[in-house]
Amino acid sequence: MLDRLIAKGFQVEFQSHAAAILSVDFPRAVDELEDALAAATIPIEEIIAGGGGESKGTQRLRKALAARGWVKTCFVVEKRINGIQKESQSREVDHVRSFENGARIALEIEWNNKDPFYDRDLENFKRLHADGAISVGVIVTRGRSLHENMRELVRRFIDERRIHRLDDLRQWGYDPTAKQRSAIAKQTSRAKDPLSFAEAFTNKFVADKFGEATTHWRKLEDRVRRGVGNPCPLVLVGLPDTIVTFDEGQRALDELAASEDE
Repeated sequence: MLDRLIAKGFQVEFQSHAAAILSVDFPRAVDELEDALAAATIPIEEIIAGGGGESKGTQRLRKALAARGWVKTCFVVEKRINGIQKESQSREVDHVRSFENGARIALEIEWNNKDPFYDRDLENFKRLHADGAISVGVIVTRGRSLHENMRELVRRFIDERRIHRLDDLRQWGYDPTAKQRSAIAKQTSRAKDPLSFAEAFTNKFVADKFGEATTHWRKLEDRVRRGVGNPCPLVLVGLPDTIVTFDEGQRALDELAASEDE
């Protein structure tokens, strides 16, 4: 199951019989999810211009899922006694696939949030599953290769675009803060073992925007191993570094600007 994704380097993990449930009851949902994820790409220019926030690539993935019926849904769970409402809780999930028999699959994308967002997602899935609102929960996040190789990806961008100073980054949509400028200047001008501009910028950019306290595979795995979200059946999908592309160039920025104008 999800073999096409695995062949493309995606990490895929099933928990609490999720594979059996999907293969028997939701094969169409599996195909939809695989089609949307297999086509996902993120130009490196969008990562740089986005400064670490949600990229247009992940927004395109959201749109691809929505076009296949995976839409934002607010679940309202009420407790009533003799018709009188005593308690009401609402939980919103970004992507929910509903079926004719009332069954549902819930999905969240965590591209680059603070890692406690995993606790929110997994607890939501657990409660919704216990209430009979969903059958399976899916989390899509940065996979191990994408997280661990982010420095190499950013450094490749700097080298291939021949960027030698911070002002050169403006044409690629990135304008560092005064604090970032100061930190990079200190590293490149220090007397002992000064760094090159490429090294200093890459280290600072990745540490600030894609640090260990953000949402990535190991942080998700840690929580699942501790039982967060259990016993909701789960599918965990890690986006690989191969979804980052380098051949769009200025076109990626033009498309980014056009989408912001819409």
